[in-house]
Amino acid sequence: MRLLSTIKVSLRALRRNALRSVLTALGIIIGVAAVIAMVSIGNGAKAQVEASIASLGQNIISVFPGNFTAGGVRGGFGTASTLTVEDALAIRHEIAGVVNLSPEMRDRAQILAHGLNWNTLVVGEDVSYLDIRIWPVAAGAMFSEADVRSAAKVCVIGQTVADQLFQGQDPVGQTLRIRNIPFKVVGLLARKGFNYFGQDQDDAVIIPYTSHLKRLARRPFLNSIVIQAASPDQMARIQQDITDLLLQRRNGREQDFTVRNQLELAQAATATTKTMTVLLGAIAGVSLVVGGIGIMNIMLVSVTERTREIGIRLAVGAHGRDVLLQFLTEAIILSSMGGALGVVLGVGSSQLISRLNHWPVLVSADAILGAVAFSAVIGVFFGFYPARKAAELDPIEALRYE
Repeated sequence: MRLLSTIKVSLRALRRNALRSVLTALGIIIGVAAVIAMVSIGNGAKAQVEASIASLGQNIISVFPGNFTAGGVRGGFGTASTLTVEDALAIRHEIAGVVNLSPEMRDRAQILAHGLNWNTLVVGEDVSYLDIRIWPVAAGAMFSEADVRSAAKVCVIGQTVADQLFQGQDPVGQTLRIRNIPFKVVGLLARKGFNYFGQDQDDAVIIPYTSHLKRLARRPFLNSIVIQAASPDQMARIQQDITDLLLQRRNGREQDFTVRNQLELAQAATATTKTMTVLLGAIAGVSLVVGGIGIMNIMLVSVTERTREIGIRLAVGAHGRDVLLQFLTEAIILSSMGGALGVVLGVGSSQLISRLNHWPVLVSADAILGAVAFSAVIGVFFGFYPARKAAELDPIEALRYE
């Protein structure tokens, strides 16, 4: 009952100076809203990056030419490749847990159809490539194992290529020319959009890797090898097994390849957004501290203004702890009300920012709970000193105060 009456007295005191109470809570309101909005924007950006990485496929391990960590002359991705089809086949047959594998060839080329031409990425892949990338076919079908074995002149194309060369026509069954070699279009891929690296995934022509090697590349080595693991918990083991196998196949030569998995790519891609989210949240959190200082300032003013009232309460038998509890309750009510209104403002502003700027936002329950809890702590921390000062007033001196 004592706590309930204390809350009623505190609310009555705050209501007497309603405008001042609102202005005092405004710092907390803005602080909580800023924290929620900034963290939501940061989480939205992180989720977008993760979704973009996931669009590359699930449980992916990639083998690139060059060694990022080798001594001497440092190469890295893009150096002269020594990866062979035999390396890819050895991985497929000798490494347990490999579900799908595709040797990769990549070149840009000018392609022609119906008197139109377009410069695009020509990719040599295996039949399992679309399964690895989780990329459905919108029309027609993927080329077959027989097409790969015979190095057939067939291809599947992305939506961007179809829009540029066939312009509304059904491309399946038609012919396009790559470096003056005719390829029959057997499938049209579903639209996939841009990936994390800003590349239009639909601007590509996919042909059997054997066709690329024999008819287009004029080189014996692969650009990369893409492997899909059976499950995420096997990726580290498969990555190490691939490294050991390829080193064994090189008979003691220095490592001239790099094996990377999708988890490493995702961690590197989201590291920046994580840092930005923490930074934005910390900057917004400063306004919460400023709001707490505002509460302390106003509560000190309130103690000064109500000195005679405090003296009367102490003179008629109130204990110092009762006065302490009352002023502390007022500070907590101010900060809690500010936190609640800040949650509404923060969620609303994050959604408004998303609609106006087309930014992805992800409102986090943890951010809401954290901001509200922090605002309550602010109320206790910055309200305690004024409350203690009020509780320690001498009743006689307080009654004499003008």
